[in-house]
Amino acid sequence: MDVPAQRPASAAPTSSSTAKPRTARAVAYISWVALALMTTSSVASLRPSPTMAVYGLASIFLYVVPAIVFLLPTALVSAELASGWEGGVYNWVSQGLSKPMGFLAVWCQFAMTIFYYPSLLGFVASTLAYVINPDLAASGVWTAIVIMVCYWTGVWVSSRGTSGVAGLASGGLIIGTLIPGALLVILGIAFLGQGNESAAPMTASNLLPAWAGLSSLVLIVNNFLSYSGMEMNAVHVGSLKNPGREFPRAMFLAMGLVLLIFILPALAISWIVPAEQLSLTAGVMQAFDAVFAAFGSQWLTPILGVMLVAASLGGMLTWLAGPSKGLLLISRQEGYLPPFLQRLNKHGVQQNILVTQGLITTVIALAYAFIPDVSSAYWIFSVITTQVYLIMYLLMFVAAVRLRRSQPDHPRGYRAPMLTGLCGVGFAASLSALLIGFIPPSQFGSGSVGLYLAVVAGGALGLGLLVPYLFYKFRKPSWKSTEPEEAPVA
Repeated sequence: MDVPAQRPASAAPTSSSTAKPRTARAVAYISWVALALMTTSSVASLRPSPTMAVYGLASIFLYVVPAIVFLLPTALVSAELASGWEGGVYNWVSQGLSKPMGFLAVWCQFAMTIFYYPSLLGFVASTLAYVINPDLAASGVWTAIVIMVCYWTGVWVSSRGTSGVAGLASGGLIIGTLIPGALLVILGIAFLGQGNESAAPMTASNLLPAWAGLSSLVLIVNNFLSYSGMEMNAVHVGSLKNPGREFPRAMFLAMGLVLLIFILPALAISWIVPAEQLSLTAGVMQAFDAVFAAFGSQWLTPILGVMLVAASLGGMLTWLAGPSKGLLLISRQEGYLPPFLQRLNKHGVQQNILVTQGLITTVIALAYAFIPDVSSAYWIFSVITTQVYLIMYLLMFVAAVRLRRSQPDHPRGYRAPMLTGLCGVGFAASLSALLIGFIPPSQFGSGSVGLYLAVVAGGALGLGLLVPYLFYKFRKPSWKSTEPEEAPVA
């Protein structure tokens, strides 16, 4: 995913405890092609390309499998839920399971960003290093400083309620993905056309990843995060004239486009940079630097770096306050968070949540300075992000089956075909990815397995399950807010 960055948060509860079908109103219809392009822009990104480039030609397999078993079920199931129940994942899970489970689901949507931003800004730090000094890309101290400076600057901007921030990422798909991605693929082809040998073997025997136990498949977990967020895009299903026929078309087209954007740059990187030299954070810039050097145009490397950084930072700003806003609205209604975290500043922004999140982000950023290998730190935080988010998907798939059985006649604008089967496949894939994430990847090197498990389990299970449980257990009736949901703008 290109950040939850380019997807709006949709976790606010409905005003009634009972499910509501969407009311009749004038609808501005869009074409299924337009929806496919919208979905592509919110999912596609170059950021995971170095991670899969390690596998060379096998990256095709590692992208296609999660697209079939996770992306497609998630898209179709969330489309049925979005077309029948307003309020996002909180209301879907609350109606299908229970309100506490709904809180857990929306908490996980928010909590994944706590580890997501350090991994995103770790990519920014490594990319920015190629603009200043490429040697900084391997420096944990440099990475930690960039993460802290960028995040706290984003908090300052967001807390002022700056209007129009969302527009900063509107061109992100073109500036930070399509142009660099297309350029990378074209130059990669030209690089091979000049007679240079591919750094990764491109033979039929390399279509499947080499098997070295479960650890050899662990990197596939990162692709679940790349495809996550489809439950956000599903809200647009009501804007299609014929959702039953057009939505599947849009999703299949989007899946094809996303696969092209993910796979081709990953392959181009694998042609240019040997796997053993590839940085999981700086791999894109390594490839650009190498291919520009081959063509005598290395001066272009910093320009591409600025483009990638600008797109990533714009995306971070657009989503910085989004998930926390959904959590805030639910907590004010149900009393899930203490009053301190529910307070709004004079601009109507949940500044206390952002600052608290920032303190945790700072601690995580410092881990980059103490973990010897920046790539290992990046990988660990990416896994934790994915696992926390997958908890929400497990709840969503179960809730969808329960709603189909408990409310079969509830109005739905779209009914997913073979819903129970789709949910079964999506649930099994999500659970498998969550469990596999606890296994250190083969590329993790000789690091301590015990330390890896402690960090990943502590981050994913502690933040994803223990913290929301404690909030729920110790909640008080006085935590319910009777104040307006929005503070007036001063």
